[in-house]
Amino acid sequence: MEPAELEFIGENSLIGVIPNFNHDSIYLISGTIEPFRGGIPLYVPLWLAIHLRQQQKCRIVTPDWMEIDLLEDIKETEKRISTFTKMPSDNYMVEAKLILSTAPEDVPSSDVIKTLIKDIYDVRCAKLRTTVENFIKSEGSHTVNLENVTVLELHTIQPLLPHAMDFLARVEQTKKVVRSMNTTTQSFSMGGSSGSGSSGNTRPW
Repeated sequence: MEPAELEFIGENSLIGVIPNFNHDSIYLISGTIEPFRGGIPLYVPLWLAIHLRQQQKCRIVTPDWMEIDLLEDIKETEKRISTFTKMPSDNYMVEAKLILSTAPEDVPSSDVIKTLIKDIYDVRCAKLRTTVENFIKSEGSHTVNLENVTVLELHTIQPLLPHAMDFLARVEQTKKVVRSMNTTTQSFSMGGSSGSGSSGNTRPW
């Protein structure tokens, strides 16, 4: 998937808003949005929340996971272990980018939150690249654990994948050639021994 497609998927995440207007329910292909009542929170797709916020028709409710202590814990855990932790949202980078760029004033300590999220993303992407590089160095003998890696993070290693697949294909082809040569050598050796023994011990009649 291209970044634009990934962002489109992330924009369908549900997010809380507090509208400052009244409106009847909205019927979408993805489902029905509850009626808007001024001052009463409700959940809407992220793309709609961004649109309403740009029109100054709502305030965005900060997602529960955009909390400094939680993000600091995730960051330290990511740096400490080799595997990937489960992120609070599969679309955390898309959500953070849109919310923090559109309504930073709606998020307490938005600058700190933005820095922590960027740090987490950088740590995870670096770890992912190292994982792929180690897989290549092991010539495919080690398994790769990509559990909890988000689609957007996987996209960062896309340039590495053709090289990795080509390298592993060449390694496998080399192994096949070596195995074939070993088999041929063994067969020749066995054939030579058999012929030598027959000429010394067996008579035609």
